[in-house]
Amino acid sequence: MSKFLILVPARFGSSRFPGKPLAKINNKPMIEYVVENCKDTGFDYSIVTDNDEIESFVQSIKGNVVRVDDDVTTGSERIALAYKRFFDDKDYEFIINVQGDEPLLIANEIKMIGLAHQSSDFDIFTGVKKRKSTDPEFKNSNVVKCIYSQVTNQCLYFSRESIPFNRDGIDHDWFQHIGIYSYKVKALLDFVELNESAFERGEKLEQLRALENGMTLGAELTEINLIGVDTPEDIHKIEGALRD
Repeated sequence: MSKFLILVPARFGSSRFPGKPLAKINNKPMIEYVVENCKDTGFDYSIVTDNDEIESFVQSIKGNVVRVDDDVTTGSERIALAYKRFFDDKDYEFIINVQGDEPLLIANEIKMIGLAHQSSDFDIFTGVKKRKSTDPEFKNSNVVKCIYSQVTNQCLYFSRESIPFNRDGIDHDWFQHIGIYSYKVKALLDFVELNESAFERGEKLEQLRALENGMTLGAELTEINLIGVDTPEDIHKIEGALRD
């Protein structure tokens, strides 16, 4: 299990939801759910934060935490800095980026992505969920779609648009992207050195930078239902999902 290191970027600042990692879900801070899920994988892990309150809270629940206070634009950059400063002397082969606002991403799903990546040759690995074009979320630009080959398990493109298009108007399957990434260590360090790419700039999807620069990105099929937390109103959705 020591081949895997989970790093969780957890910033305090957020334009739509300041202090989000410490927001209470059923009277328990969101970051505590994430810590518990990471612990249950059996993999090594650490929260990566830029904030005293988050650091103190994670320490208070006996969780692992490191500080990266640099002003960076993405979570990928933050975890890459954390790896280079605190973990570069360890013998890790894969770094798994788990978002600090995904409390429903349970340990089994995290492990599945990591172990599937280990069994493949892809530079980066993620998750996708098969859905039907009759689902209203097919037209929701906040739900990221993936052009995914079930033959090769390779991700070919990601978009906020409703892809793939079916010219004959026939109901068809599409794949929703599940936002967890497993990187080979070198792939992560190479990725954060790349400039923002053209499709990335248009779609506002960071993973397109990897594809545009020739990196390979694979995925595992999953059935998990995730609810990301972007605004305070999303907390109620998470509480409902946990009750269900």
